[in-house]
Amino acid sequence: MTTTFDSTTDLLGIDGLLSADELALRASVRSFVDDAIRPHVAEWFETATFPASIMAELGSRGLLGMHLVGYGCPGRSAVEYGLAAMELEAGDSGLRTAVSVQGSLAMSAIHKHGSEEQKQHYLPLMAQGSLIGCFGLTEPTAGSDPATMATFARRDGDDWVISGSKRWIGLASIADVAVIWAQTDDGIRGFLVPTSTPGFAATPITGKLSMRASIQCDIELDSVRVPADAILPGARGLRGPFECLNEARYGIVWGVLGAARDSYEAALAYASERLQFGKPLTSYQLTQQKLVDMLLELQKGQLLALHLGRLKDAGSLAPHQISMGKLNNVRQAIAICRQARTIFGGNGITLEHAPFRHADNLESVRTYEGTDEVHTLVIGQAITGVAAFR
Repeated sequence: MTTTFDSTTDLLGIDGLLSADELALRASVRSFVDDAIRPHVAEWFETATFPASIMAELGSRGLLGMHLVGYGCPGRSAVEYGLAAMELEAGDSGLRTAVSVQGSLAMSAIHKHGSEEQKQHYLPLMAQGSLIGCFGLTEPTAGSDPATMATFARRDGDDWVISGSKRWIGLASIADVAVIWAQTDDGIRGFLVPTSTPGFAATPITGKLSMRASIQCDIELDSVRVPADAILPGARGLRGPFECLNEARYGIVWGVLGAARDSYEAALAYASERLQFGKPLTSYQLTQQKLVDMLLELQKGQLLALHLGRLKDAGSLAPHQISMGKLNNVRQAIAICRQARTIFGGNGITLEHAPFRHADNLESVRTYEGTDEVHTLVIGQAITGVAAFR
């Protein structure tokens, strides 16, 4: 199978493992990123601006909840979703994160655990990008251990009254509905909370050194009252949010490779043109070693992501396999971006060149949806049969 993409990024011929439809989807998203994101992303990052209007365009292109079936959702394959995530993150991790928050977290929570009425009401609008969702799980004192969340929902007649705090919640300040996870007398449950509800407040977190072209917020819930039918009937205990987190983690396995590939390609192009001691940087052995090391890890990560995507499409992907992908690919993507930055010398610390921005963003990606330590323990439990989290 032939491809129009630069063969210097695919020495293993991985494109030959993709179908014509998968290649077409990738090309379409790549073109969108080239036209709508690349020309502006450095400014967005510098000014800490998220272009909220882009959500409707993402929806019109079938990129929101694209792996979900029915209710106006695109119903694309897991591999196609992964390829789209990779292309979006080649633009910026913050834009891919927005797609993940909307589709893999908020929409997946409703699709997996909502009532038929909730699905019919929310999902078509969310797939269009005309209604924005967020996913409130992490708290100021409960990150890697959500079982200790302090947010509590109590019954009051036919209503629920929710009080508590959430932190690092993507899209919350522009969201129309929040999926809020809270302790109840019946264990952890999920609730759909319109953000216009009295007592709900979302405040963007400022002073970020990473993920600047995106929105993360603190949420305060001060006796927020919602009706009985706001509860997600299919979600009980931590299994509910964890199933959504696995959807987001899967997208990360692919997405970070976009940041890594973009950094590698930028470094290769710069090294081909930059002259030092009368020769282009690509003519020096140490530069070639850097490029080889980057491409080796990039292509290994792509093979891993594709394998996991085929497993997911076959319905046989296990949580520990997702953890293997997330742990390896994020770790290696950061290394690739940092290595790429060195080829630019001092010029590499400016926003004129992407690798340093990508590396900054990936520090956040490394932390959210499970830290290295958490995924290490998930894999360790799969190996030994022993849960060593406590």
